[in-house]
Amino acid sequence: MSLQTLAPNAATEQILGALQRDGACILRDVLDPAEVAGIRADTEPWIERSQTGPDDFTGRKTKRTGALVARCPSCRPIVTHPLALAAARAFLGPYCERIQLHLTQTIDILPGQKAQALHRDRLAWGGYLPREIEPQLNTIWALTEFTEENGATHVIPGSQHWDPARQPDRKESVQATMSEGSVLLYTGSVIHAGGANRSPAPRIGMNITYCLGWLRQEENQYLSCPPEIARGLDQELTDLLGYTMGNYALGYYAAPEMLEGLPDTLPPEFAIGRSIRDALPNSLLGE
Repeated sequence: MSLQTLAPNAATEQILGALQRDGACILRDVLDPAEVAGIRADTEPWIERSQTGPDDFTGRKTKRTGALVARCPSCRPIVTHPLALAAARAFLGPYCERIQLHLTQTIDILPGQKAQALHRDRLAWGGYLPREIEPQLNTIWALTEFTEENGATHVIPGSQHWDPARQPDRKESVQATMSEGSVLLYTGSVIHAGGANRSPAPRIGMNITYCLGWLRQEENQYLSCPPEIARGLDQELTDLLGYTMGNYALGYYAAPEMLEGLPDTLPPEFAIGRSIRDALPNSLLGE
């Protein structure tokens, strides 16, 4: 048993088929060596300054480093990578009008780290979401090779269909071994875990996750990438960060001080310098 590995130009329909069946799949060699090297150079100074986890779940020999949109310009094109973004929008589209960026994080599993406990990422929202709603789609980009020895992610194929009471066994899992530059896509409902690193070198992955636009994000993007930084980014990226309305009435704000001549119900786009007329419905502009 193994996860399906698809070509870097796989059609969205192929990716969705694998996700529906197994809950995960691998796209091989999506990034070229120069792209990986650029991301490594951009993220390594931040990784070096990061602390290891405070508990067994986050990993006492694992470094997790976030705020990648604000800190690392080379990571921004990965957040909006057409292949991953098309898959995320197609997968989550039945449950929302907009998707948003849920998490940006490098995961550096150091030598000696034990295997993580098997889990479902959707439990970030507790058990409150109906089972039939898929809340998120995850990607882990391999910034080093992922092998069985260095902690390649464990996934239990098909476990997204299990009854929540069923207890997983690691023997039911397969490891997402993949080359540097490849990416693992997996759903919020599939059971998975980071592997044990029995090698002499770190295993580094970049976790970029998308979720439904009406849910609270795991990484608070407004604090990780505040308006003064977001103002200079492309619209597709700022929309994913949450600087747009999630639905007709989700995400507006009132400025701390009244703004003369403007309504007190402002779209988040206005906070990053976009025209209010481009963001607000005519009804709110009094037209």
